[in-house]
Amino acid sequence: MTFCSVILIFQRFRARFLDVLASIYIYNEHRGYTSLDRVLDAVRVRCPDDPAFIAAIAKHRGDERKHYVMFKRWFELQGRMPLAVDSTCGHIDRFIEKVFGCSIDDLDTQGVISSPDAFERLCRVIMLTEQRGMAQVDVLLANRHVQSDKAMKRIFEVVARDEPDHWMPYENWLDRQGRAKAKLRERWSDYWIHKSLMLVKLPSLFLRRSTPRMTAWPDAGDTA
Repeated sequence: MTFCSVILIFQRFRARFLDVLASIYIYNEHRGYTSLDRVLDAVRVRCPDDPAFIAAIAKHRGDERKHYVMFKRWFELQGRMPLAVDSTCGHIDRFIEKVFGCSIDDLDTQGVISSPDAFERLCRVIMLTEQRGMAQVDVLLANRHVQSDKAMKRIFEVVARDEPDHWMPYENWLDRQGRAKAKLRERWSDYWIHKSLMLVKLPSLFLRRSTPRMTAWPDAGDTA
Protein backbone atom coordinates (compact mmCIF):
# COMPACT_ATOMS: atom_id res chain seq x y z
CA MET A 1 0.00 0.00 0.00
CA THR A 2 1.42 3.37 -1.01
CA PHE A 3 1.67 6.41 1.22
CA CYS A 4 -0.94 8.18 -0.92
CA SER A 5 -3.33 5.26 -0.44
CA VAL A 6 -2.90 5.45 3.32
CA ILE A 7 -3.60 9.18 3.27
CA LEU A 8 -6.72 8.64 1.16
CA ILE A 9 -8.03 5.96 3.54
CA PHE A 10 -7.40 8.24 6.50
CA GLN A 11 -9.23 11.13 4.81
CA ARG A 12 -12.23 8.94 3.99
CA PHE A 13 -12.34 7.60 7.55
CA ARG A 14 -12.16 11.12 8.95
CA ALA A 15 -14.92 12.38 6.64
CA ARG A 16 -17.19 9.46 7.55
CA PHE A 17 -16.49 9.87 11.26
CA LEU A 18 -17.41 13.57 11.22
CA ASP A 19 -20.46 12.90 9.05
CA VAL A 20 -21.81 10.30 11.47
CA LEU A 21 -20.90 12.36 14.53
CA ALA A 22 -22.58 15.53 13.29
CA SER A 23 -25.67 13.58 12.16
CA ILE A 24 -26.09 12.12 15.64
CA TYR A 25 -25.60 15.49 17.29
CA ILE A 26 -28.02 17.31 15.03
CA TYR A 27 -30.68 14.71 15.89
CA ASN A 28 -30.02 14.98 19.62
CA GLU A 29 -29.84 18.79 19.71
CA HIS A 30 -33.15 19.07 17.85
CA ARG A 31 -34.73 16.44 20.08
CA GLY A 32 -33.35 18.29 23.08
CA TYR A 33 -34.76 21.75 22.48
CA THR A 34 -38.15 20.56 21.23
CA SER A 35 -38.53 18.30 24.27
CA LEU A 36 -37.50 21.09 26.63
CA ASP A 37 -40.51 23.09 25.47
CA ARG A 38 -42.63 20.51 27.33
CA VAL A 39 -40.31 20.56 30.33
CA LEU A 40 -40.72 24.35 30.50
CA ASP A 41 -44.50 23.94 30.47
CA ALA A 42 -44.24 21.51 33.38
CA VAL A 43 -41.86 23.71 35.40
CA ARG A 44 -43.96 26.84 34.94
CA VAL A 45 -46.94 24.99 36.40
CA ARG A 46 -45.09 23.06 39.10
CA CYS A 47 -42.62 25.78 40.19
CA PRO A 48 -44.33 29.11 39.46
CA ASP A 49 -42.50 30.80 42.35
CA ASP A 50 -39.04 29.77 41.13
CA PRO A 51 -38.24 32.21 38.28
CA ALA A 52 -34.52 31.39 38.41
CA PHE A 53 -35.22 27.70 37.71
CA ILE A 54 -37.58 28.61 34.87
CA ALA A 55 -35.02 31.01 33.38
CA ALA A 56 -32.26 28.38 33.60
CA ILE A 57 -34.35 25.86 31.68
CA ALA A 58 -35.26 28.51 29.10
CA LYS A 59 -31.53 29.14 28.64
CA HIS A 60 -30.94 25.40 28.33
CA ARG A 61 -33.57 25.27 25.59
CA GLY A 62 -32.01 28.24 23.81
CA ASP A 63 -28.54 26.70 23.94
CA GLU A 64 -29.78 23.42 22.48
CA ARG A 65 -31.39 25.33 19.63
CA LYS A 66 -28.15 27.29 19.08
CA HIS A 67 -26.13 24.07 18.94
CA TYR A 68 -28.57 22.57 16.45
CA VAL A 69 -28.19 25.60 14.19
CA MET A 70 -24.39 25.32 14.33
CA PHE A 71 -24.43 21.68 13.26
CA LYS A 72 -26.98 22.49 10.56
CA ARG A 73 -24.70 25.22 9.23
CA TRP A 74 -21.78 22.77 9.21
CA PHE A 75 -23.76 20.45 6.93
CA GLU A 76 -24.89 23.32 4.73
CA LEU A 77 -21.25 24.29 4.21
CA GLN A 78 -20.49 20.65 3.34
CA GLY A 79 -23.24 20.76 0.72
CA ARG A 80 -25.13 17.74 2.01
CA MET A 81 -27.87 16.72 4.42
CA PRO A 82 -27.30 14.77 7.64
CA LEU A 83 -27.74 11.02 7.81
CA ALA A 84 -31.30 10.05 8.73
CA VAL A 85 -30.69 8.76 12.26
CA ASP A 86 -33.59 8.04 14.61
CA SER A 87 -34.37 7.70 18.31
CA THR A 88 -32.12 4.64 18.61
CA CYS A 89 -29.23 7.13 18.47
CA GLY A 90 -30.74 9.38 21.14
CA HIS A 91 -29.47 9.01 24.69
CA ILE A 92 -32.39 10.96 26.17
CA ASP A 93 -34.89 8.96 24.07
CA ARG A 94 -33.63 5.66 25.41
CA PHE A 95 -33.29 6.99 28.96
CA ILE A 96 -36.89 8.23 29.02
CA GLU A 97 -38.08 4.86 27.70
CA LYS A 98 -36.09 3.06 30.40
CA VAL A 99 -37.30 5.24 33.29
CA PHE A 100 -40.87 6.06 32.21
CA GLY A 101 -41.66 3.10 29.96
CA CYS A 102 -42.67 5.24 26.98
CA SER A 103 -41.18 7.43 24.27
CA ILE A 104 -40.60 11.15 24.76
CA ASP A 105 -43.50 11.87 22.42
CA ASP A 106 -45.82 9.68 24.52
CA LEU A 107 -44.67 11.03 27.89
CA ASP A 108 -47.68 12.33 29.82
CA THR A 109 -46.72 15.93 30.57
CA GLN A 110 -49.79 16.46 32.75
CA GLY A 111 -48.96 13.32 34.68
CA VAL A 112 -45.42 14.57 35.28
CA ILE A 113 -46.77 17.92 36.49
CA SER A 114 -49.19 16.31 38.94
CA SER A 115 -46.75 13.73 40.36
CA PRO A 116 -43.83 14.91 42.55
CA ASP A 117 -42.12 11.55 42.03
CA ALA A 118 -42.42 11.71 38.23
CA PHE A 119 -41.18 15.31 38.12
CA GLU A 120 -38.22 14.38 40.31
CA ARG A 121 -37.37 11.45 38.01
CA LEU A 122 -37.57 13.71 34.96
CA CYS A 123 -35.15 16.19 36.54
CA ARG A 124 -32.71 13.38 37.31
CA VAL A 125 -32.92 11.97 33.80
CA ILE A 126 -32.17 15.37 32.27
CA MET A 127 -29.35 16.03 34.76
CA LEU A 128 -27.67 12.66 34.14
CA THR A 129 -28.07 12.97 30.36
CA GLU A 130 -26.46 16.41 30.35
CA GLN A 131 -23.62 15.27 32.62
CA ARG A 132 -22.98 12.39 30.24
CA GLY A 133 -23.04 14.80 27.32
CA MET A 134 -20.51 17.09 28.99
CA ALA A 135 -18.11 14.19 29.59
CA GLN A 136 -18.49 13.06 25.97
CA VAL A 137 -17.74 16.54 24.62
CA ASP A 138 -14.47 16.57 26.58
CA VAL A 139 -13.55 13.28 24.87
CA LEU A 140 -14.46 14.61 21.43
CA LEU A 141 -12.46 17.81 21.86
CA ALA A 142 -9.38 15.62 22.32
CA ASN A 143 -10.19 13.60 19.19
CA ARG A 144 -7.78 14.27 16.32
CA HIS A 145 -10.52 14.13 13.68
CA VAL A 146 -12.53 16.81 15.49
CA GLN A 147 -9.34 18.80 16.07
CA SER A 148 -8.54 18.66 12.35
CA ASP A 149 -11.83 20.35 11.36
CA LYS A 150 -11.74 23.97 12.56
CA ALA A 151 -15.50 24.47 12.27
CA MET A 152 -16.34 21.26 14.11
CA LYS A 153 -13.78 22.00 16.82
CA ARG A 154 -15.31 25.45 17.31
CA ILE A 155 -18.81 23.97 17.60
CA PHE A 156 -17.72 21.58 20.34
CA GLU A 157 -15.88 24.35 22.16
CA VAL A 158 -19.15 26.29 22.31
CA VAL A 159 -21.03 23.18 23.45
CA ALA A 160 -18.42 22.54 26.16
CA ARG A 161 -18.75 26.11 27.41
CA ASP A 162 -22.55 25.85 27.62
CA GLU A 163 -22.86 22.35 29.11
CA PRO A 164 -22.48 23.09 32.86
CA ASP A 165 -25.54 25.37 32.73
CA HIS A 166 -27.55 22.45 31.38
CA TRP A 167 -27.32 20.07 34.33
CA MET A 168 -26.60 22.30 37.33
CA PRO A 169 -30.11 23.85 37.53
CA TYR A 170 -31.69 20.40 37.88
CA GLU A 171 -29.13 19.31 40.46
CA ASN A 172 -29.67 22.53 42.41
CA TRP A 173 -33.44 22.06 42.35
CA LEU A 174 -33.11 18.48 43.60
CA ASP A 175 -30.81 19.73 46.38
CA ARG A 176 -33.23 22.46 47.43
CA GLN A 177 -36.08 19.95 47.54
CA GLY A 178 -34.04 17.42 49.49
CA ARG A 179 -34.46 14.91 46.68
CA ALA A 180 -32.05 12.18 45.61
CA LYS A 181 -29.78 13.43 42.82
CA ALA A 182 -29.41 10.01 41.25
CA LYS A 183 -30.52 6.52 42.11
CA LEU A 184 -28.33 3.52 41.45
CA ARG A 185 -30.62 2.02 38.82
CA GLU A 186 -30.73 5.35 36.97
CA ARG A 187 -26.94 5.66 36.94
CA TRP A 188 -26.74 2.04 35.77
CA SER A 189 -29.23 2.72 32.97
CA ASP A 190 -27.29 5.83 31.92
CA TYR A 191 -24.06 3.81 31.83
CA TRP A 192 -25.44 0.96 29.73
CA ILE A 193 -27.27 3.25 27.32
CA HIS A 194 -24.01 5.11 26.74
CA LYS A 195 -22.03 1.90 26.27
CA SER A 196 -24.55 0.40 23.85
CA LEU A 197 -24.51 3.59 21.79
CA MET A 198 -20.70 3.79 21.72
CA LEU A 199 -19.94 0.09 21.18
CA VAL A 200 -22.88 -1.10 19.06
CA LYS A 201 -25.12 1.54 17.54
CA LEU A 202 -22.56 4.10 16.43
CA PRO A 203 -20.06 1.65 14.88
CA SER A 204 -22.89 -0.04 12.97
CA LEU A 205 -24.04 3.35 11.65
CA PHE A 206 -20.47 4.17 10.65
CA LEU A 207 -20.13 0.91 8.70
CA ARG A 208 -23.62 0.82 7.14
CA ARG A 209 -23.33 2.82 3.93
CA SER A 210 -26.98 2.26 3.03
CA THR A 211 -28.26 4.74 5.64
CA PRO A 212 -30.18 7.41 3.70
CA ARG A 213 -29.82 11.14 4.23
CA MET A 214 -32.55 13.42 5.47
CA THR A 215 -34.70 14.96 2.78
CA ALA A 216 -35.75 17.90 4.99
CA TRP A 217 -34.22 19.62 8.00
CA PRO A 218 -35.61 18.49 11.37
CA ASP A 219 -36.67 22.06 12.19
CA ALA A 220 -38.61 22.52 8.95
CA GLY A 221 -41.89 22.49 10.89
CA ASP A 222 -40.69 24.36 13.98
CA THR A 223 -42.01 27.76 14.92
CA ALA A 224 -38.65 28.85 16.42
